[in-house]
Amino acid sequence: MKLLISSLLALALLDPDVAPPSGSVGPAKAAPAPAKQAAAVTFAEGLATPESVLYDAENDVYLVSNINGSPLAKDNNGYIAVLSPEGKAAATRLIEGGKNKVTLNAPKGMAISKGVLYVTDIDAVRMFDRKTGAPKGELAVAGATFLNDVALSADGNTIYFSDSGLKQGAKDFEPSGADAIYAIKDGKLTTVLKDKNLGRPNGLLASGDTLFVAGFGNNELWALDLKTGKKGAVTALPKGGLDGVVLLPGGELLVSSWEGSAVYRGKPGGEFKPFLSDLSAPADLGYDSKRSRVLVPRFNDHRVEAYPVSAAR
Repeated sequence: MKLLISSLLALALLDPDVAPPSGSVGPAKAAPAPAKQAAAVTFAEGLATPESVLYDAENDVYLVSNINGSPLAKDNNGYIAVLSPEGKAAATRLIEGGKNKVTLNAPKGMAISKGVLYVTDIDAVRMFDRKTGAPKGELAVAGATFLNDVALSADGNTIYFSDSGLKQGAKDFEPSGADAIYAIKDGKLTTVLKDKNLGRPNGLLASGDTLFVAGFGNNELWALDLKTGKKGAVTALPKGGLDGVVLLPGGELLVSSWEGSAVYRGKPGGEFKPFLSDLSAPADLGYDSKRSRVLVPRFNDHRVEAYPVSAAR
């Protein structure tokens, strides 16, 4: 798995179809790494290739999407685990592919809206009852190849999700040209923006009329104007292979980087500096607003780590 994912990252960052950052705001050079910070809690038991962590504030638990294998294999063995924030017990499985009429292959991003858990799964968005885990339908996305992160609008009525534009090649992953941002509202699927040059869109964060998008194929964090559907300001981070994006009180963002083995902290249009370092394969971040923790899924190491976050600087 480590070799497979390393190849995926190398492909995304070196793909000649992805143009280098232009007109970017903020420095592209690496900033000095901070002192290594100890995790507040580490969760490992019951996890297998964790890709995304979602803090369910209503139930005060962490939901973790587990690919349990290859991110593109339709093997129906993916699952959604539930973790106690205190880390006192092993993960339990709320939703499990192949059981209770569930289809779940390689789950990635998640969001909860009106009691429904939305989960991206390669080329479909699957919906489940948040309390029971029972299937509540799915939306197939024509032409999609690598559906990834999910973000919820402020009013909770719109679910945005990305396609990172990758597919399985003869020997390894290769570009599919399916790079896109989609939305679901009132049960209807719409295309917000689709272009093979979007830089492998991965992490998403909705804030007002802006959707922030982190590029897995470069080091760009860019803004999408949801009113016009046009790409706006771009901020260059120290390293690429960007994945999860979370918003902190005060307006700062945390963004994970596979290439940098780090989580960066900063504001759009400004400088991003390492907040956490020496983290191999940090995937789609979560944020525990009750305990002020960033939740980091360690994709290759089959664990999730929770780190304290101080107030905005």
